[in-house]
Amino acid sequence: MLSHHRARFGAPAACRALLCGGALLAAFALPVQAQNLSLDEALSRVATSDPAVAANAARLEAADAAILQADIRPRDVVGVDFEDFAGTGPYSPLSQSQTTGWYERTWERGGKREARIGAARADVAIVGQQNRVRLLDRLARVQAAWVEALAAEAAIPVAEARLTDLKRVELDVVRRVTGALDPWFAAERARTNVAQAEIALEQARETARNARASLAAWWGGSGDYQIDAAVFQALDPSVPAAGDSADVAVLAAEITAAEAKVKLAETGNVADPSARVGLRHFGQGNDLAVMVGGSIPLGSKAANRGNVERARAEQRALEAEVAVTRVEIGREIDRLVADRRLIASEIKRIDEEVLPSASRAVRLISDGLARGGTAFTFLEFSQAQIAAHDARSRRVELLRRFHLMGVRLDRLTGRHAALIPTMENAR
Repeated sequence: MLSHHRARFGAPAACRALLCGGALLAAFALPVQAQNLSLDEALSRVATSDPAVAANAARLEAADAAILQADIRPRDVVGVDFEDFAGTGPYSPLSQSQTTGWYERTWERGGKREARIGAARADVAIVGQQNRVRLLDRLARVQAAWVEALAAEAAIPVAEARLTDLKRVELDVVRRVTGALDPWFAAERARTNVAQAEIALEQARETARNARASLAAWWGGSGDYQIDAAVFQALDPSVPAAGDSADVAVLAAEITAAEAKVKLAETGNVADPSARVGLRHFGQGNDLAVMVGGSIPLGSKAANRGNVERARAEQRALEAEVAVTRVEIGREIDRLVADRRLIASEIKRIDEEVLPSASRAVRLISDGLARGGTAFTFLEFSQAQIAAHDARSRRVELLRRFHLMGVRLDRLTGRHAALIPTMENAR
């Protein structure tokens, strides 16, 4: 009796233990949902791990070293002259020789040293602005990879819808073939279309995986994340707020450097005197004498006039190029905005006119085939279904182009320039 009671009592406990264990196993077996990745998150990851930052830092270090070099004045010179230590007649004995040891220094005049340092600092500013352009270009490439990943994800539902429609029609066609309403080749053609749609769906999914992996490669991660498809469907053809153009900033830095080079070239018009002092030893009599000398170049203005004119011409060319660049950037922004508006208009018409009509045609023909009527053929359905699929694919491609144009707009207007300090501090 006691053993029977224990058996009755132990059975529910064992069941509860099995249920708890099963629940735990099921909980661990549930797949972990991949993290949603936004554009800001992708750019932030690149901003903190991009190896290009180290290359930019090395360029700045090289430019800073040029400032150190520019601060060095002309080196002093120490020399020794031997005179009359060998010859004929009275100069043949070594006792007639004269030996002079001397020290020479050159004094820079006209602000040459300050002008060199100023030119080197201007070059550092150019390198800094060029680094900003490189980083903005890399961020634009990351954003373009993000758009490509969005487009690849958006192509999957299109391929899935096509496969679903073709499978449903394949069943209808098989029923019609068995009912002697359609020839056997129609069923084979339907099977072929289903097989092709399955291949297309597999390729769409693989393309999406590759696009995610390509995007994650920018920060050395894996493609185990998701992208919000709603972002891809959003259309905002407005003009982004324009900031300071990085390309114009490079030219502005080059103009400043050109001004510094003009000043440096002008300092060449001022001659640099040098002075020499030495001690001469006379072999005959073993006497010593102090010698002093100096020199100054002649005709300095004429000798450096070409360098001055060249530096001024380069400065004028850069000033003109700034105006040209501003106009070109403005034109490209206007063109991109106009093209994006055209694309948004076409997408709107596809949504309001093309897709409803194409879907209605597919549904009508599908219903007709399912009822067993002879008003429609499989060829007509295939054509209608292809038209609907092409409209959906066209819509995805238009969205892709729309967002890629947005990438270029963001690059021209400097939308992501705020990330540059983060990238520079990451080194």
